[in-house]
Amino acid sequence: MALLDWIAPESGLRIEGDGVRLRPPRATDYAEWRDLRAASRGFLQPWEPTWPTDDLSRAAFRRRLLAYARDREAGVAYPFFVFRASDDALTGGITLSNVRRGVAQMGSVGYWCGKTYTRQGLTLAAVRALCEFAFRTLALHRLEAACIPDNAPSRTLLGMAGFKEEGFAQAYLKINGAWRDHVLFGRLTPYRGHEGPDEGVSV
Repeated sequence: MALLDWIAPESGLRIEGDGVRLRPPRATDYAEWRDLRAASRGFLQPWEPTWPTDDLSRAAFRRRLLAYARDREAGVAYPFFVFRASDDALTGGITLSNVRRGVAQMGSVGYWCGKTYTRQGLTLAAVRALCEFAFRTLALHRLEAACIPDNAPSRTLLGMAGFKEEGFAQAYLKINGAWRDHVLFGRLTPYRGHEGPDEGVSV
């Protein structure tokens, strides 16, 4: 599939994983996204940047969609919502961001999961599916991720998804109003010598 074929959310892009599917966010997702984020706020806030006061408003969601579209068009980020395959419920989000081409050919993986959908393997399946997309369809060479040291579930998840701990960064990101240290993870493509998008991958 050519990259330009799926820049617009209406193009029908789907990434299928084990019990999940990923697709770009749409305006019609607003209510379900708002409700899930609102119900999970206390669970998510310790691991995320401070939420703006209007974070859950429809206007803020529209701004998100515009930013997502700009990033897709520039080829620097690919945001997805995660849906449970069994009932199409929105369970969280995952993004391949900070994509660098040239001699780097790498990107960064970030994700969140609604509180009611944790510890069900859904986020792990989403990370694995995104990695496959990044390595095979986008032909990236390396993926990176980071988490706060005491976020044991995320550290375990990244290990199960094939990432290896590579280092420690002091005051790496401003999380919940404070600069926090992070453990750094990396994963290399298993498709060595792969130089272009794999036309056989269905997304």
